Amino acid sequence: MKIFPAVAAVLAASVLAACGAEADTTPPPGPKPTVVLVHGAFEDASSWAQVTRKLQSENYPVVAPAVPLRGVAADTAALQGVLNAIKGPKILVGHSYGGLLISELASAPDVRALVYVAAFIPQAGETAGQLNSQFPGTLIGPATTHTVDSPDGPELYVNTDSFAALFAGGLPAADAAVSAAGQRPILAAAFDEKVATTAPGNVRKFAIVATRDQAIPPAAERFEAERAGATITEVDSPHAVPAANPQAVVDVIHQAS
Repeated sequence: MKIFPAVAAVLAASVLAACGAEADTTPPPGPKPTVVLVHGAFEDASSWAQVTRKLQSENYPVVAPAVPLRGVAADTAALQGVLNAIKGPKILVGHSYGGLLISELASAPDVRALVYVAAFIPQAGETAGQLNSQFPGTLIGPATTHTVDSPDGPELYVNTDSFAALFAGGLPAADAAVSAAGQRPILAAAFDEKVATTAPGNVRKFAIVATRDQAIPPAAERFEAERAGATITEVDSPHAVPAANPQAVVDVIHQAS
């Protein structure tokens, strides 16, 4: 049977198209979710600088809001307004105390995933102080912190000479000293304030366990992550994972998105 060149070309194109459709089932990429980076106690949004830079280079929309550090309910209310202004899908990323806040905010519209970075993953009725004391290993205590009076009540600071050991072990001493000098205090009462809700089970969760953490014991991070059904990544890092291992944070955000 003779096949005319034009017909042959059509048949070949059809075969190639069918093979291509079968071999590549990956949907075309859509808009990236907005990544909301929630910092923890004693720090500000600059703690996310390296993570933000990497995500923006990949065209992720990023918002790193300032957390008032006035307590779980007050901080959640402040961040709720930030989330309400963001349209479309969102991934919430919390470091340390920020984990309490993203858990409370997990029911906000269009939240697709939660990423806990060396963070608390609470259930309703639990406090940061309670979660941090159930396993040994934290250096946070009277020997490493002090309080300062404020109009809102006693504010907690980390002693300058304890800051590196608590948060930034292995990072350049000069960087740790700058962070210690510019730390933002948190109301001492915030660590005893109960979380109101447990993050919904239908929201995907990811957790980074910092194996050299001396602020939150790694055993506590691991226990809470397993209890929450989170996908766990262990990183050889001090508590300040966003500064010490920013690529590890970005890699887990890739999984979440």
